[in-house]
Amino acid sequence: MSSKEQKVSVDGHRLTLTNLDKVYYPETGTTKGEVLDYYARIAPYFIPHATDRLATRKRWVDGVGTPDEPGQVFFEKDLPDHAPSWIATRSIKHSTGRKRYPLIQDAATLTYLAQLASLELHIPQWRVRPGSKDPGTITSDDRYPDRMVFDLDPGEGRELADCVEVAHMVRELLNGMGLDVYPLTSGSKGIHLYAPLDGTATSQQASDVARELARSLATDHPELIVSNMKKSLRKNKVFIDWSQNSASKTTVAPYSLRGRFTPTVATPRTWDELDDPARVEHLRFEEVLERVEDLGDLLEPLAHSAGASETSSAEMPHDRLEVYRSKRDPDKTSEPIPERHGTSGDELTFVIQEHHATALHWDFRLEYRGVLASWAVPKGPPTDPKRNHLAIRTEDHPMEYATFEGTIPKDEYGGGEVTIWDSGTYELEEWEDGKKVVATLHGQPDGGLGGVRKFSLFNTGDHGPNDDPDKNWMIHLMKDSPADSSSETSKTEKTDASEPSGTSDENTPAKAEPVELEPMLATLGNIETVHRAEDDWAFEMKWDGVRAIATVRAATDDSPGAVTLTSRNGNDMTDTYPELAELAHCVETDCVLDGEIVALGDGNRPDFGRLQRRMKLTKPRDVERERAKTPVYLMVFDVLHHDDESLLRTEYEQRREQLIDIVTEGEHMYVPIAFEGTLDEAMDSSRDLKLEGIMAKRRDSVYLAGRRTKTWLKLKHSSTRDVLIVGWRTGNGERAETFASLLLAAHGDDGLVYMGRVGTGFDDHQLQSLRHQLDQRARKTPPVEVPSAEARDANWVTPNLVGEVEFGGLTEAGRLRHPVWRGLRDDIDADDVIL
Repeated sequence: MSSKEQKVSVDGHRLTLTNLDKVYYPETGTTKGEVLDYYARIAPYFIPHATDRLATRKRWVDGVGTPDEPGQVFFEKDLPDHAPSWIATRSIKHSTGRKRYPLIQDAATLTYLAQLASLELHIPQWRVRPGSKDPGTITSDDRYPDRMVFDLDPGEGRELADCVEVAHMVRELLNGMGLDVYPLTSGSKGIHLYAPLDGTATSQQASDVARELARSLATDHPELIVSNMKKSLRKNKVFIDWSQNSASKTTVAPYSLRGRFTPTVATPRTWDELDDPARVEHLRFEEVLERVEDLGDLLEPLAHSAGASETSSAEMPHDRLEVYRSKRDPDKTSEPIPERHGTSGDELTFVIQEHHATALHWDFRLEYRGVLASWAVPKGPPTDPKRNHLAIRTEDHPMEYATFEGTIPKDEYGGGEVTIWDSGTYELEEWEDGKKVVATLHGQPDGGLGGVRKFSLFNTGDHGPNDDPDKNWMIHLMKDSPADSSSETSKTEKTDASEPSGTSDENTPAKAEPVELEPMLATLGNIETVHRAEDDWAFEMKWDGVRAIATVRAATDDSPGAVTLTSRNGNDMTDTYPELAELAHCVETDCVLDGEIVALGDGNRPDFGRLQRRMKLTKPRDVERERAKTPVYLMVFDVLHHDDESLLRTEYEQRREQLIDIVTEGEHMYVPIAFEGTLDEAMDSSRDLKLEGIMAKRRDSVYLAGRRTKTWLKLKHSSTRDVLIVGWRTGNGERAETFASLLLAAHGDDGLVYMGRVGTGFDDHQLQSLRHQLDQRARKTPPVEVPSAEARDANWVTPNLVGEVEFGGLTEAGRLRHPVWRGLRDDIDADDVIL
């Protein structure tokens, strides 16, 4: 027959195919014949995902046209009366009347629809249920989805790569619910994500969960994600369309062509492909046919998983760790993987772990029936009874996980860094399986909870998408949560300033009994990380000095008050900086403050080199002599206790507000306000002031004493790091009496690791002072392996002297590139200097 028409037999049914040379995609010259050929060849992969699903069609009878003259599209639900009788159909009664939909059960039906120019084929998330009263009619009782879908759509100003970034975030949350996730490039603009369900929940229930997840991500990443349906809100955002889980909504079927100006396809992808967003693009039908020949159907597990939920609470597996083990490879992860679950003892334990995976979250785990019942809490345990947080029930974990800390490999389930945020025992008040848990947790004195806290966890509905009420929860801090026991029993929380110590000598300030409280530490951050959720962060200038915890007993008419200054490693610095005793007159009530001691150089800017002249001085005569030359100042930026009340569990913004009210600035006291402006403006301002960078602090962050966290980030213009001095090289000329350079190292997993040498950045005072201290630490053998060329004229020292250098990066050998000496750090212990 002519190329314009052919009679074919498909699955035993005779079909006439017409106008085969008609161009459907003018930009590529793709004809109707090629479209029919594609659907015939893709049918074995297409049909398993479309079987038993009502098919709606988008038809371009005259082709898709061009950008200048787009083709007309017809959206069809009802199957024409003249359609072959052998096509399986089901009917739904709509407000506009009853409509008869085709079911794409075979290649013949797919070919028939393609012959009618149905380029795009759309299907719902639920399948037709056999055995209904009227086999030909679908009612609302029959619509139970066996998969959940998210359509990630880039708004103006966003691209496919941004959708890929959001896809990883959605995957993290769904994995936390025990659901696998399968990605597709939609062939249009964005990304589709599918997660299998067991088909026992209603569409409304699945839609409610999808909406809550989308809203949670939009709240956490407002600069990137929007879940609101209003189109006006989508500019510069990725829209997470959760609504396609509704019983009345459909999504373009996997492997369907799209009615774009080029013949792209909704194509299953691997997560490995999506690891490089810049290289991900939509694929044309020719590429898809090649992929299925090489890779087969990447969505095959999705089709087979329908109706087979592994985590249904109705039939909990006898071995409660079966799901946990199925997600982990013992050869690739250091997580504990026992063969069986354990048994619970008389005293119940809990652990909360900070988990830096694709998205930061906290894993909340309670011992129960020999396992750790687990929830993923994206925003962490709430600190305010008025604000509940989302908690996603995940698979049970083994008891051994209560002590697990480490790094899960990036490509493994839950890949990322895990640290223990708090742990201890708990008292169980109520446990209603799948519905409600009430427990009082006794945390560590220096843990994230800050002592004793009572929580209620409750399910957000009667059923989740898997008919498993253990999935979708909220966590609530009870109003009758016990008072912070650590304020009564722990040295960490106690401020006993009832008795003064020290003398009234003007050179030796009176001291308050210090709290045994280590400062919260920041992590070196990435500007782009903060940019993605800028509204969640507050910015402060980074002061180039020495950290100090100030315990203050306020001055009164009857007492001059007292101040104690403690370094980050617990050393008493009060006698070294007597001018800061002024702080007792800058407050009206007893308090504990956090700040930075600085010395000012040119342009009244903090100068760490000048501060070196004051550090370690303790003799009154030495202190007074250097004080006259180099006064110091305290930049106070946080309040930890006030009037016998602990503020450690109070959020950052509230602590800052109280700080302004508590501290009055003085001659040596400053309370720098948080920067009002954007991140870029803060960095520019810091650069103009010639500071080393800024501090970014999450507005909802609590104060985690002694912890290095990622809720406080250091954003620097250049890199600095701590180093250990392991030796020095003999100097010549003006440095003949001191040294030419210092040899540096840091602690690695297997001992000290050499990091190179530094020979610049020293002034005469530092050269002489350092040489004296180096001579006191002389040893005969090198404490670390050093290349022979650099060890030739080296003099070795015991590696307990800590310094700080500025550098331009690391070489391939791990050496510091262009290091410049900044000074000694006696506030940092040698054991803490690690790679």
